[in-house]
Amino acid sequence: MRKHWIMMAAAGLMLSACQRQAENLVEVTGHLFVFNYRVASATYLLTLKKTGPIPDGSVIIAEFENPEGGDPLVLNQKIYPIDDKIALQSENLHCVRKDRPYSVSVRLVDKDGKVLQELKTQFRSDLDQTVLPSKPLVVGAFYDKNPEVFKPDGSVDFSNTDKCPA
Repeated sequence: MRKHWIMMAAAGLMLSACQRQAENLVEVTGHLFVFNYRVASATYLLTLKKTGPIPDGSVIIAEFENPEGGDPLVLNQKIYPIDDKIALQSENLHCVRKDRPYSVSVRLVDKDGKVLQELKTQFRSDLDQTVLPSKPLVVGAFYDKNPEVFKPDGSVDFSNTDKCPA
């Protein structure tokens, strides 16, 4: 009887370990703000690594906190079987503040809408977005100087005019 109980407990532990592994199909490997001075943009960049097989047709839905306030910025991205690493980049942001935590929620969803995994993380910038100009420094395919920034009279306007909540 005791031997039977030990075998049942071992089998239960093995099944729970397999189930736990199946629930963790991706893990966060990096998260940062990308400030691109050339085009005057800031975005979230979240990188994930596959840790298990993801069913075909699955998507990742990321909800990034909007630094301006209001509704989160939502990104839906299809996952391909060949991808071992997944990069999620938000649309352009406004009003990123230094040392303020910003949250992101990620759901991995199969083609039928069933949630396979959920995870949350936080971003924190070591810069205020006010370091960026309001307008791109360059325009066009040849990276010509933006005439709205570099004036014909030789003056330069790098001002940031974002109106951000306090």
